Amino acid sequence: MPKYGQLVIGPPGSGKTTYCHGMYQFLTAIERPVHLVNLDPANDRVPYPCAISLAELISVQDVMEELNLGPNGAMLYCLEYLEHNLDWLEARLEALEGDYVVFDLPGQVELSTNHPSLARILTRLQKQQDWRVGRVLMQFVAVHLADATNIVDASRYISLLILALRAMLMLELPHVNVLSKMDLLDDEQKAQLGALPRVADADFPLDYYTEVQDLSYLADRLATTQPRVAGMSRVLCELVDDFGLVSFETLAVEDQASMLHLLHVLDKAIGYVAVGDAAHA
Repeated sequence: MPKYGQLVIGPPGSGKTTYCHGMYQFLTAIERPVHLVNLDPANDRVPYPCAISLAELISVQDVMEELNLGPNGAMLYCLEYLEHNLDWLEARLEALEGDYVVFDLPGQVELSTNHPSLARILTRLQKQQDWRVGRVLMQFVAVHLADATNIVDASRYISLLILALRAMLMLELPHVNVLSKMDLLDDEQKAQLGALPRVADADFPLDYYTEVQDLSYLADRLATTQPRVAGMSRVLCELVDDFGLVSFETLAVEDQASMLHLLHVLDKAIGYVAVGDAAHA
């Protein structure tokens, strides 16, 4: 039976583990069977019930002690080790009952933007496990989380756009960028984004940032507030505009309507049909 998976990525502090726990609780509440896979070999104490954990195969701490590597080097080594021992993960995935899996990834952004091991692992899981010859087909959607507070600072927002674009091009998956922790924005930040009455010096409303509209306006604003990086900012804005690939969904994990909306977007991205969900009844 084909399996479908959310691949949860994003920088440290973006809320990946909280999201995975919240998604597990939400899917359980709407009666959709789900398995969670922890692919962070540095984190073996997750708050959600874990069906598979990479720490069972290899851990960052063991690699650091045996190979005298730092935390980042050890993390990359662990992903390379998984790539060369992927039969272990394939067998564990095939043994899972049900067709929906959520993968919790480490926070090192280079895994989804530069280092090739993760991309090769995903390629093998999707293309070599073929249901036509009796194997399992794994269909992924990347869920790229980013802290929503990034969008109230123009420089951080541009950096976020470049990071999202790089991950989209590297992984070559159906990709949904998500502004997480929307419920944690303070009143001033919400006002700045149009969630409350606008303040006089507000930049742009929320949909400007989520739909990534004409970034020349943002470049013009940066030219007056940060003139030393104005030229670079304009070039980066033009790069994102030229590709036209980046947009964002918003999410507050504690808000059921927000979770349901995002789940519909993710299901549509991979063609998943939720037959038994209570929320779809």
